[in-house]
Amino acid sequence: MSTSPIDLVRSYLTALERRDLARADAMLAPGFAMTFPGGKRFTTLEELVVWAKLRYRSARKDYERFDVVPSPDGGIVYCHGTLRGELADGTPYSGIRFIDRFTVAGGKLVDQQVWNDMAEVLGRLGTGG
Repeated sequence: MSTSPIDLVRSYLTALERRDLARADAMLAPGFAMTFPGGKRFTTLEELVVWAKLRYRSARKDYERFDVVPSPDGGIVYCHGTLRGELADGTPYSGIRFIDRFTVAGGKLVDQQVWNDMAEVLGRLGTGG
């Protein structure tokens, strides 16, 4: 039995949070790309980790829901929730809204697009980000 698109996304996000990059990478289709706010684009998980280390000491997601738009080969999965953690300078943050959109095809993740309110919160904190 194949993994549902939502289960694949959940497994991927769990692996990333645990920094199990090998496990997360095994879920990615060739040509996978991630786009973050500000147009930051990454094609490897290692690139993402290097970028994130400059911004965060920790980052966790609290999930409110997962929605899927099915397709014959997979679907589009939307993940909604809030972010919490600590910025690189030690400033804590929480309650920051996010949406991740994943394209799933052939049992693999094709892309990830990320939207969040981090810039709004950083502006209020005066940290710039």
